[in-house]
Amino acid sequence: MSATREVRADYDRTSIVMYQAYPDAIADVAVKAQTFRPPFSTGRMTWIKPSFLWLMHRSNWGRKSGQERTLAVRIRRAGWVEALSAAVLTSFEPKAHASPEAWRKAFEAAPVHVQWDPERTLRGAGLPHDSIQVGLGRAIIQRFVDDWIVSITDLTPLVQKMRKHLDEGRADHAARLLPKEAVFPVPDALMRPLGM
Repeated sequence: MSATREVRADYDRTSIVMYQAYPDAIADVAVKAQTFRPPFSTGRMTWIKPSFLWLMHRSNWGRKSGQERTLAVRIRRAGWVEALSAAVLTSFEPKAHASPEAWRKAFEAAPVHVQWDPERTLRGAGLPHDSIQVGLGRAIIQRFVDDWIVSITDLTPLVQKMRKHLDEGRADHAARLLPKEAVFPVPDALMRPLGM
């Protein structure tokens, strides 16, 4: 593991922003209700990501089918820490788990999964630090929907504007529109279990 692992996010004293990409049917309802309602399903894992550029890489700037809409989901900071506290890495790491068996057992029982992937530049190139993705399982997703969400903002127009700048070779213009992200202070007790 050579890359640095940090949680970089847009956060304040009480809340933190997660980015998600959805089709219109889910996004329209979410923006109107200011939380998730059907057709969003609480029966399957949902992944939340504090890195805007990682999601842009993943959704190809909203060009991927079913990921056309980018939402900024502001959640309670306490909910985020609760999710991290319940999380188990998606693969065995000796630093975080005593043995592959111990990891497998913990992973199967965990309500939350954590994965690290290389952070991305505006143009999608990998960076030397990793970005966190958090998968909320069925056991905890209702808490996310009912208790944690503070607000949902549709960032699709911003994404389209930035994408146009990039397509036309104005990366500096796009960079100015990036949401602000700073290193989030992960509680010390969670560093090892999260493989940090």
